[in-house]
Amino acid sequence: MPILQIEHLKKYYGKDQVRVKALDDVSLSVEKGEFVAIVGTSGSGKSTLLHMLGGLDRATEGKVIVDGNDIFAMNDENLTIFRRRSVGFVFQSYNLIPILNVYENIVLPIELDGASVDQEYLDLIISTLGLKEKIHSLPSSLSGGQQQRVAIARALATKPSIVLADEPTGNLDSKTSQEVLILLKQLSERFNQTIVMITHNEEIAQTADRIIRIEDGRIAGADTTGSEVRS
Repeated sequence: MPILQIEHLKKYYGKDQVRVKALDDVSLSVEKGEFVAIVGTSGSGKSTLLHMLGGLDRATEGKVIVDGNDIFAMNDENLTIFRRRSVGFVFQSYNLIPILNVYENIVLPIELDGASVDQEYLDLIISTLGLKEKIHSLPSSLSGGQQQRVAIARALATKPSIVLADEPTGNLDSKTSQEVLILLKQLSERFNQTIVMITHNEEIAQTADRIIRIEDGRIAGADTTGSEVRS
């Protein structure tokens, strides 16, 4: 059974002559452990789709089912709790808390939920991402690539059903971008972690297992990449 199912998803703004169809009857599914890239130009609907998948916005029509849970059937409070526990977000701008050190930033979602930290799992994530020597550092002392690694660790810390990555290499140079993409691929394979990444860059998308193209709010095509991780 897919970990993520999207059924006839629509997101419309405005009415009648000025109606904008940001998403227009989108349906797709993602298997557990799959790394999927959603590719589209600015205004294609890819960011709107990601916001729908993470429950950051509600659809006009349709369903998003994450790990068997119809997220739009939840009230706002339950959706917030579900999002915190089951969806990991990686943003282009990192969104780290500047007054918290690396370790505190990573465990913040767990502490907000009042849950206990799986220290063995967390240590493995931190080690895999090369952050072991930086756990007491503040974000301001880190490079952009290191800050994005912290954001990835934070997204994984709660063992989410899916990780949603919004242009995760947008603020990074080409070398660091490649390192981050390789890490995402490795994390997907090592932890059987489902990752959905949006990007406008075809080369970046080739890192994923499958590419889904979106144009004018509709799925325009999909294909597998046969990508391999190279270190």
